[in-house]
Amino acid sequence: MLKQRRLARVIENMEREHLEQIIVSSKESIYYLTEIWVDPFERMFALYIHRNGRVVLFGNELFCLKPEEGMETVIGKDGMNPLIDLAAVVQPGKIGIDKSWESRYLIGLLELRHDLVPVNGSAPVDFARLQKDDEELEIMRHASRVNDSVMRNVIEMVHEGITENEIAGQVEKLFAKNGADRSPEGQIASFGANAANPHHEPNNTILRRGDGIVLDIFNPIQRYWCDMTRTVYFDHVSEEQKKAYEAVKRANLAAEAIIRPGLPMCDFDRAARKVLEDAGYGKYFTHRLGHGCGLECHEMPENSRSNEMIAQPGMVFSVEPGAYLPGQFGIRIEDLVVVTETGCEVLNKVSKEITVIKG
Repeated sequence: MLKQRRLARVIENMEREHLEQIIVSSKESIYYLTEIWVDPFERMFALYIHRNGRVVLFGNELFCLKPEEGMETVIGKDGMNPLIDLAAVVQPGKIGIDKSWESRYLIGLLELRHDLVPVNGSAPVDFARLQKDDEELEIMRHASRVNDSVMRNVIEMVHEGITENEIAGQVEKLFAKNGADRSPEGQIASFGANAANPHHEPNNTILRRGDGIVLDIFNPIQRYWCDMTRTVYFDHVSEEQKKAYEAVKRANLAAEAIIRPGLPMCDFDRAARKVLEDAGYGKYFTHRLGHGCGLECHEMPENSRSNEMIAQPGMVFSVEPGAYLPGQFGIRIEDLVVVTETGCEVLNKVSKEITVIKG
C-alpha cells in the first residue's frame, strides 16, 4: 500500500532539491513508501517517482508483486532486460539516482537513454526517513523492549566455560523466539582483551574469571532495528576496569542529558567525549558517538563530532561511548534515543550500573 503522507514528504523534498524525478532502489526506502518488502538479490527492484505524483514500481515476476492502489506496477520477465521498461517511463533531463542503485543498472539505463543527466538523488527519501512518524516510533519502542528482554536473558546465561560463539548464538535464538525478523548480521559478544576491538567478531574464546563481556545486540523486528550494548563482568572486576566503566557510563549519561531539538548533533558527541577526555580515556574513545537507526541499523543521522545537522523531533539514533585499551579490555554502553519536543526518550531500560556475574 502506498503511504501517501510519506510520499508527500518525499515530493516536498524533491521540490527543495529541484528534482523532477528520482529512482529509488533501496529496499528499505521502497518499503518505507509502499510497505512492500523484497530482497531482490541480483535482480532489479526500483521505484520511480515524479514530482507530479506519478509512482511506478519495477520488479521481477519472481517477486510475486500485486497491483497496489496509488501506483503503477511493471513486472518484468525473468531473464529479460528490466531497463527497457524503465527507460520507457523516465523523462528527459535531470534524474535523481539513490546511493544504493548498482552502477550496472545506471550505466545500462544511460546506454538506452542518452538524454538523461544523473545526479545524486538520495536526499528526498533519506530526509523523509530521518524523522520517524508515530507508527514507526511505536514499532521501534516495541523492538527496544524486546531487545531489553533479550539482553537480560542472555546476561543470565553467562557461566564459566561458555564461548563468545555460544553467547552470540543464544542471542540469535532469543531474538527469534521473541518474533524478530531474520537478521542479516551476527551479534557482538567480546570477552576480555577481545573487547578492545569495537567490532570484534565472536569466536571460540572461552570466558575467564575477571573478563569484561561486551554484548552489542541488534536485530530488525517488524523491519525496524533495535540496537543496544551493555558491558558486564564475570566473577570480579579490577579497579582499572571499574574506573573506565564509570567514565563510559558518565559519558553516556552526559550526552543523553543534553539531547534536545535545536542543537547540532556534534554537541552530543562533544559532551560524551569531554567526559572521557577528563577521565584520561579520550584517546581510547576511537569512534563516533553513534548512528541513526530505523529501517537500517546504520542510517542518518550520524551522531558524530563532524555532523552539524540540527537535531529534530522524531530522529532516532544511538548513544554509545566506549573506551578500548589494546591488549587489556574494552567497554561500551549504548542506548537508542528518540528526540522529543523537549528532550529525548531513552528506549533501552536495562540497568547501566556495573554488573558482576558471580561464577
